[in-house]
Amino acid sequence: MKNYQSDPFKGTFGSLENLADKISDVLSCPVTIEDQNHRLLAYSTHEDGTDPARIATIIGRRVPEKVVNSLWKDGVIPRLQESDDPVRVGTIQNVGLGDRVAISIRKNNEVLGYIWVLEVEKQLTSDDMQLLKLAAASAKSQLLQMQIGTKKKEENRQELFWKMLTGNLPQEEHILEKLHELNILPVLPAAVFILQLEEEITPAIEKDILYLAAVNQKINVLLSAADANQMLLLASPVGKEPPLELAKSFVESFFTHMKERFSVSDIKAAYGSLVTSFSHVEKSYKEASSVLAVQEKLGGETLTLNGYHELGIYQFLDAIYEKQQRQSYHNEMIRTLQEYDRQHKTELYHTLETYLTLDENLNKASEVLHIHMNTLLYRLKRISELTNIDMKSPHQKIMIYLDFKMNRLFKQERL
Repeated sequence: MKNYQSDPFKGTFGSLENLADKISDVLSCPVTIEDQNHRLLAYSTHEDGTDPARIATIIGRRVPEKVVNSLWKDGVIPRLQESDDPVRVGTIQNVGLGDRVAISIRKNNEVLGYIWVLEVEKQLTSDDMQLLKLAAASAKSQLLQMQIGTKKKEENRQELFWKMLTGNLPQEEHILEKLHELNILPVLPAAVFILQLEEEITPAIEKDILYLAAVNQKINVLLSAADANQMLLLASPVGKEPPLELAKSFVESFFTHMKERFSVSDIKAAYGSLVTSFSHVEKSYKEASSVLAVQEKLGGETLTLNGYHELGIYQFLDAIYEKQQRQSYHNEMIRTLQEYDRQHKTELYHTLETYLTLDENLNKASEVLHIHMNTLLYRLKRISELTNIDMKSPHQKIMIYLDFKMNRLFKQERL
């Protein structure tokens, strides 16, 4: 180790790049500096040794998702988030990660970023570890300087987002101007995502959600806003897969990681259509909201339907319902079942709805209803006798199925 009698990181370095080079010079190891979402801020130059994970981070300007996931699984990131001390990280060969030491850059309990030191030709000593703590203190000052004005910018971004969501900024050119002023790259197509939790979204949970969105790398978040227990994102899918598959993949991994990493479950998620114009963001928002409405009112079988395009016939139930209301429509067959159930305390209505919902699968229906197969067959026979429903007629079954769903969706005892 080089002989330093005082703090070698005191003073102003002018940029994080200069600080990274200084840390590398002092410790004689390659160095990278990241923000709290693992986006690359700076890296040291002119070193000979490196590893695939570091190369990928420099090329992509962010730590690859598979590397972040491995660091979570190995408990590295949780330790960094809880401690001021350096954490030694062993080789993880399957993601190309060599031996390194990391330290969080902190302001009190808030993590501002991370310094990673790659142990290529040497292993850091205890004295090196103390120097790394001094480097983190110096990096904190620079990251805090970078944050000056960030709060005001975020307020401006949220104001712009709400105007787009509510249709109060309909002109595309005006929106593009605002995005340019806020240094937001106007990437299209994009969709509105709604992530709904059971509890109100606190600043800490908001940070966790945006962290997962940034690390996931399936979507690029342009704008975000918290609203009571909902987190709203305007995001563009990123990758070679079809955009809607990327959106679905993000939602699925979001569920998993919120539970595994932050112990948050009971989450609903929805996203609207991908729009090719920012003036249509309101449309995508309304579609995402309608997906949530279907999930909440119909429950079970719809919870896996996250994208508006996945709703199928559910997209049009409100229009069908409005027409039926105008025509004072009632499904007499279903009304007969309701009346029979009331008089005889039976469950024929629920039995038929379950049977049709499960695509007439007798095994699944009997399992869900917790009845024997013979009991189910008896009930179906009784239903046919009471209503004259032709179970071989797709037209009758489709209409009955839709009426079941509208009855639940609109909470109307109208049938």
